[in-house]
Amino acid sequence: MVVERGAEIVATCHLTVIPSLSFIGSTRLQIEEVRVRKKYRSRGIGEWMIKAAIDYGVQHGAKIVQLTANKKRVRAKSFYEKLGFEASHEGMKLYVGEK
Repeated sequence: MVVERGAEIVATCHLTVIPSLSFIGSTRLQIEEVRVRKKYRSRGIGEWMIKAAIDYGVQHGAKIVQLTANKKRVRAKSFYEKLGFEASHEGMKLYVGEK
């Protein structure tokens, strides 16, 4: 998803619709790489984008919306909680190959 103001890219996020076997085969929407250009932060753009992403997921059959936030980004965690997300799992990563 890309949010533009004229020819300028203001915000982006990566959306993936994922078929799943859990929760009786419920489709999931994964939201990743949420970014709002610094000069446009705190203007409601991020909130609008996440809500639009959720709407997109619902339109594509998602029953669960999930995302991860870096533990160091305390403001991001608070932002997502304000939108109704809850920290239900502990995420883990394994980097393989070149970084």
